[in-house]
Amino acid sequence: MKLEIKDLHVNVEGKEILKGISLTINKGEVAAIMGPNGSGKSTLSFAIMGHPKYEIMKGQILLDGKDITKLKTDERARKGLFLSFQYPEEIAGVTVTNFLRTAMNSKRKEPINISEFKKILDENTEKLHINPSMLKRYLNEGFSGGEKKKMEILQLLMLNPQFAILDETDSGLDIDAMRIVANGINTHSNKENSVLLITHYQRLLEYVKPEKIHVMLDGKIMFSGGKELALELEKKGYDWLKQR
Repeated sequence: MKLEIKDLHVNVEGKEILKGISLTINKGEVAAIMGPNGSGKSTLSFAIMGHPKYEIMKGQILLDGKDITKLKTDERARKGLFLSFQYPEEIAGVTVTNFLRTAMNSKRKEPINISEFKKILDENTEKLHINPSMLKRYLNEGFSGGEKKKMEILQLLMLNPQFAILDETDSGLDIDAMRIVANGINTHSNKENSVLLITHYQRLLEYVKPEKIHVMLDGKIMFSGGKELALELEKKGYDWLKQR
C-alpha cells in the first residue's frame, strides 16, 4: 500500500508542530524516520492515523491515491492503516485473546472461525516467544515494557495491515527482545505491506533494513538517505545536521 503525504501542517493545542511534511512511501517499502525528541515524529504518526487532537491545517494524506485526510481513525484502520504505540495503553477487563478476535473480526465480512483464529494465534505467539498464559490476561495490564511491545507486534501479525506505522517499538527493549520484535517486523514485511519505522536509534535498523531513512528536525523532513545516514547519526548525533 502506497502512502503519500503532501505539504502536511499540523497543530496541537494551537501550536504548529508539523510545518510542511511531504513524504512518499511506496507499496512494499520499509522506511524509517529518525530525529531528536520534539522534532514531530510521533505527531506525524498520530496525524496519519487520524487522532482528533492533531488538527490538520493544510495538506493531504493519500492512501493508494485516495484522500483519507478527513476520515475517522476506525475508517483509516479498515482501509489498512495500523499504528503501534510508543506507550501502549492498558485495557482492564479485556483479555488479549478477546481483543485480538474482535479486532480481526472488525475487518472481516464474516467472523473468523475459532479453530482458524487459534491456529494463527498460536503460530504468532510462538514466533514472538510470548507465554500463552499472557493471552488470558487483560491487555497490557501489569505487563513489562518489553511485553507490551511484543503485544503490539502480535497485533501487527494478527491483523496483517497493508501499511504499518511503528512508533519507537524498540524503546525499552533488551537485546533479546529487540531481535524477537525485529523478527516479527521482518515476518510482516513483504511486497504487499509497507512499514514506517519511527526510531531514535540505529540499533533497530541493524535487524530491520529500511530502503530509505528520513530525518525530521523542527517539524520538517530535512534529510533523506540510505542506511549509511543512520550510522552517521549514531556517531555524530543530530547537531551536525542542524548546522548544515
